Amino acid sequence: MNGWITQRRGTYFVVIDHGADRLTGKRQRRWHRAGTTKRAAQHLLATLLTEHETNRHVEADEMTLRVYLIDEWLPSVRNELRHSTYESYRRNLVNHVLPHLGDARLQMIRPIDLTRFYTGLLTDGRRNGDGGLSAKSVRNVHVALHKAFDDAVDLLYLRTNPAASAKPPRVRPTDTDSIRYWTGPELRHFLDSNQDHHHWPIWYLAANTGMRRGEVLGLRWRDVDFDGRCLSVRRAIISVAGEVIESQPKTRRGQRTVDLDRHTLEVLASHKRAQAEQRRVLGLPGSSELAFTKPDGTNFHPDNVRQAYERRVLRTDVPRIRFHDLRHTHATLLLKAGAPPKVVSERLGHATVAFTMDVYAHVIPGMQAEAAQLFHDLVFAADEPPRPQ
Repeated sequence: MNGWITQRRGTYFVVIDHGADRLTGKRQRRWHRAGTTKRAAQHLLATLLTEHETNRHVEADEMTLRVYLIDEWLPSVRNELRHSTYESYRRNLVNHVLPHLGDARLQMIRPIDLTRFYTGLLTDGRRNGDGGLSAKSVRNVHVALHKAFDDAVDLLYLRTNPAASAKPPRVRPTDTDSIRYWTGPELRHFLDSNQDHHHWPIWYLAANTGMRRGEVLGLRWRDVDFDGRCLSVRRAIISVAGEVIESQPKTRRGQRTVDLDRHTLEVLASHKRAQAEQRRVLGLPGSSELAFTKPDGTNFHPDNVRQAYERRVLRTDVPRIRFHDLRHTHATLLLKAGAPPKVVSERLGHATVAFTMDVYAHVIPGMQAEAAQLFHDLVFAADEPPRPQ
């Protein structure tokens, strides 16, 4: 047996040649995804050759799903996926897939097996045994498996992807109960009542731009254009498995420019002056790169920001909503006020306008009624409409 390294579209693969098939005479070659660096590919090639020599290598027709996912697939995609995406895939596979399907042979898994598995998760999928997972959570498990099986097809471990024909549960369009938001007066009351808290500029910016928590915490002063009255969303600071990391926005359109109103610019300018004065008093050199930091200049932990916000919500006479619901509040109030959905979608950094309208479907009934009245006013103005004869 011998092997070599090749590269396709920026990804390295290790190709192992197992010689000719005794019956067909065809070459038996297995492709193994190695990641984006040649060093990783060289390491994988050496490992596979060593395993074969010591009889520890598992052939594809004998490989279990556990061996494929844990030993091959997850290590190979770790450097290709966003950190949070990788951790989500890993968590779903380890917590939900492996306990049920881990010992199944990779090549024996059928679409019907996955469909039954998803149905089981809906009724009894929680790890503590207390009921099932939501349709959205099961769908997330399906997404991870679909990606893993897709790569198994690319590696010639499978001829087809069984997840492609499986039937995961449908996720219903978001309804009013699952999207929580404040009215304009409620948001104003919360902001007016909590100006004494050092996180107040964070809350104000999130509510007035629809930025995600991580995007606000990742904002750098060089990304704020005071003259152009806008800011650029370029990165995010998030927590994954307890570790604080820098990440890119969730989608390509997540990297975006958000226009700012005059008062939000004043809030940012005032906060920048206060931050500079605090650094001067503490004897810290230069200015801060990040717009929002602890007094010593280090990053805020996203979870601490969330917890501080939640404590203040409980102390304020407003409905209890999450930090992320400030984003929903921004979008909902704009749509209710008649802002074009495309503009709202651009401010939020959604991939498509259709996605925005699916998420905020609770706003559409009111918009329909307003559109009907608007059309009437445009055509008939103050006149009475003609009555049918």
